[in-house]
Amino acid sequence: MTTGQEFNRDTNYITTRITRDGAEGYPVEPGRYRLVVSRACPWANRSIIVRRLLGLEDAISMGVCGPTHDRRSWTFDLDPGGVDPVLGIERIQDAYFARFPDYPRGITVPAIVDVPTGAVVTNDYPQITLDLSTEWARYHREGAPQLYPEHLRDEIDEVALRVFKDVNNGVYRCGFAGSQESYERAYHRLFGAMDWLEERLSKQRFLVGDTITEADVRLFTTLVRFDPVYHGHFKCNRQKLIEFPALWGYARDLFQTPGFGDTIDFDQIKRHYYVVHEDINPTRIVPAGPDLSNWLTPHHREQLGGRPFGDGTPPGPVREGERVAAGHTPLAQA
Repeated sequence: MTTGQEFNRDTNYITTRITRDGAEGYPVEPGRYRLVVSRACPWANRSIIVRRLLGLEDAISMGVCGPTHDRRSWTFDLDPGGVDPVLGIERIQDAYFARFPDYPRGITVPAIVDVPTGAVVTNDYPQITLDLSTEWARYHREGAPQLYPEHLRDEIDEVALRVFKDVNNGVYRCGFAGSQESYERAYHRLFGAMDWLEERLSKQRFLVGDTITEADVRLFTTLVRFDPVYHGHFKCNRQKLIEFPALWGYARDLFQTPGFGDTIDFDQIKRHYYVVHEDINPTRIVPAGPDLSNWLTPHHREQLGGRPFGDGTPPGPVREGERVAAGHTPLAQA
């Protein structure tokens, strides 16, 4: 980033898809693939939530990188010996290089890896969650919700696009702005979208329709990071999330819904942003706050109607080995 420039996200991902017909060489096959994530990353957090909501834990295993990384890649420093127990690698970059020895772009999570070859299949995070909903439908748990129902796809896509451009990516446009002018443009664009969402969610419980959809997953992972990180670290400080009545109630509603809050590790989220972004936070001091107990306060969003899972059911308890560490979320004390 040079002075005066706006932040532009590199969206050239590995677009190979895992499909029912295996048209691109990777057929849907339970046990064959490993989803590699970091709980710190909002883009990876989406896939963690969708995998859990749909009950795909037995079909697709999950490897979890630590919250920090260096210029080379994310590492498996949470695992014994710093090695992923399934892939046998220390860094997710090894899976990228197994398929593309001269891979020139960013080494990102989430990524899905073909376990037999150890090679990355895709890191196209928006398509990953859509394919989990559609291509993997045969392996969804009984009672899994319809996160991308056909009759709502156009509206979901429309809402999700604005959420991505102005909110999900908007906070980064503020945080990594290269000039005062580019920062202020991003700032006003972000809060214009937040005001639009506040108005929309003051009248309906969820973003599209009367159940949780892909659009809600995509917004939630930014909202849950807003006050702990984006408000201060990225200078998104017109208002805190807790100062938006509808958005704050909506965020708590989702947080308290199985599959959402139980994937959130606030300690890892804060460590990632405040430690990795040395250009923004050169001291690498991680804030002690904010108090997180308010995430469990009543939200009263049920008064707007709607059924979170439609005709389906909530997912069961988090699997052993996939639980957020005690003390890293207020849910541990709930």
